[in-house]
Amino acid sequence: MLPSPCCEQVLAAILESAEEAIIGIALDGSIELWSCGAERLYGYTAAEVTGVALISLLPIYEGPPLPTVLEAAGDGKIVDCGTVERLHKLGWKLSVEVRRQALWDERGRITGILEIGRATRQKTEDTPSETQLRLLVEQMPVLLWTTDESLRITSNWGSGLQHSDVHAGDLVGRTVSEYLKCTDANAAPMTHHYAALRGESTRFEYKRQDRVLEIHLEPLRAPSGETIGCIGVGLDITVRKKSEELVRYQATHDALTGLANYREFMDTLERELRRAERGHHSFTVLLLDLDDLKRINDRLGHLAGNKALRRLANVIKEQCRGTDLAARYGGDEFAVVLIESDVSMAQQVAQRIEAHVRRDKEEPPISVSSGMAIYPADGRTGQDLIEAADRQLYRRKKLLQSRNAAVG
Repeated sequence: MLPSPCCEQVLAAILESAEEAIIGIALDGSIELWSCGAERLYGYTAAEVTGVALISLLPIYEGPPLPTVLEAAGDGKIVDCGTVERLHKLGWKLSVEVRRQALWDERGRITGILEIGRATRQKTEDTPSETQLRLLVEQMPVLLWTTDESLRITSNWGSGLQHSDVHAGDLVGRTVSEYLKCTDANAAPMTHHYAALRGESTRFEYKRQDRVLEIHLEPLRAPSGETIGCIGVGLDITVRKKSEELVRYQATHDALTGLANYREFMDTLERELRRAERGHHSFTVLLLDLDDLKRINDRLGHLAGNKALRRLANVIKEQCRGTDLAARYGGDEFAVVLIESDVSMAQQVAQRIEAHVRRDKEEPPISVSSGMAIYPADGRTGQDLIEAADRQLYRRKKLLQSRNAAVG
């Protein structure tokens, strides 16, 4: 915070510049002193701007030089005067001739800058292209920001992000890590900002709370071409991501049961085959068949048959681990890829499924037959494993049919 300058220094400035705008600026860029002349020139009261970053009064193209002026002041070098552009509270541009002098504390240390300004033109009209640019920047439904080389935010623009209360100028003076609450320099948002400082263009997605942002970062260059910071654009793509996820879910899942569909099962099986081959571990494929689905459909209708399929799908889902993939293989058949499993584990899963189905009190009663195959003992390709599991399933169904015929 900017310590109060000595009374003589302020008094001298006021006497010298009674009609001029006097602004005291701390070395972090925040406004600590605001005279009546400043209020008349810029339209803001002292209460509105005290503690606010001066950069909020600057057009977007005037922002980057300010940190350089403040840094020089910290080193004891004051950029004495010049004509600069400022923004009035009502949005128009002001051309202001400023003089600057250092502010010292009692120990003789520079603590900020006293800027004395006088409008060279009270109001300047934007060119049509400037007006369009300003309106575009102010109203774009994105967050735009610039930083200095220390990743301190020097400006932020745009109408903000959906469901966000960040408005133009709100972030000025804060570092990127402070705003993101990210202390890890190796976290993705920080490494991408550092890459921009090295002259690289980067684009990435960043999840913040329950929102997903698409962020594009570029190096911010001075007219001489040297990199003096970053410029970033953040777009809220949460709705788009949810739509993409919904489309992918619908493309990979069975609409009736909510399990993975045949295509997703085959893709997962192929991936697991490659992984098992590299890692030299086993896994199992489990095939399950809902017994007598045709009889249920013929006797009670297809709605009852669909309900029976969903009942079995729910049991399969409950008895599988989160790492396994359960799928509706087709018709009355289901399939499970049991990741990194052996025959014993597969038998346990099949027995649990069969036991839960038997205990189901809903009508009509249902039963299930199963068959399994293990990689690599029963095959090294997806087709080999499916055929081996199907043969075992067929033998068990024939055995069940024989028993039922004998009982009947």
